[in-house]
Amino acid sequence: MTPLLKIEHLTHFFGGLRAVYDFNFEIPEGSIYGLIGPNGSGKTTIFNLITGIYDPTEGAINFQGENIKGMKSFRIVHKGIARTFQNLRIFGNLSAIDNIRIARHYTTTSSLFASILRLPSFKSEERAVKREALELLDLMHLSNRAMETAKNLPYGELRRLEIARALATKPKLILLDEPAAGMNPKEVDDLMRLISRIRDEFKVTVFLIEHHMQVIMGICEWIKVIDFGETIAEGLPDKVKNDPRVLEAYLGKRGT
Repeated sequence: MTPLLKIEHLTHFFGGLRAVYDFNFEIPEGSIYGLIGPNGSGKTTIFNLITGIYDPTEGAINFQGENIKGMKSFRIVHKGIARTFQNLRIFGNLSAIDNIRIARHYTTTSSLFASILRLPSFKSEERAVKREALELLDLMHLSNRAMETAKNLPYGELRRLEIARALATKPKLILLDEPAAGMNPKEVDDLMRLISRIRDEFKVTVFLIEHHMQVIMGICEWIKVIDFGETIAEGLPDKVKNDPRVLEAYLGKRGT
């Protein structure tokens, strides 16, 4: 079966600095796959290459059989790839619901003409956008925050809001960049259940970067480990967590 995302020989340099080298990965549809490694190992750079923020120096990025290398970020969203960011990208002065509604408009079909004249087709679509935004807020346990200005939300709730905003674009693949960062243990447990629920209910494939080993080992079906931009291990969670190279590079100790 053709993988949903297939990355081949992905390499990227920043000037003379090699950030990613010969990265290869295949992600099947409907899976939850993880990417881990020490700080500065190139994880977020890989997400930025997939989503068009950077143009790879070498290699191919195939999504649903189409090479999206070098494609603009907004076109990649339209293709069906959404993401969250390690550093939150929220419209702080807008309400929680408006943050989601803006993202949902990526997939609306009303013409400019219909919008200006507020034709019935436009009004119907606007009602659907609002309804779906409220449903996403409910999924994230943020219903009571719908009209709250986003910058006033606690950090853990902002993380969930950003996931909701990504889901509003109706992706086939969602990239989550350290979604558990800054969360307390209960929030981390809730997040793990939420990610599994998102995969099952939205039929979306998940590609995850995370430093919380509890999250990675608890929900990922396959894990790839990189260090200094190169792959050092990959496989099932039990295999990866006992790999001597992972223990040394990622956990800071040598295996026996």
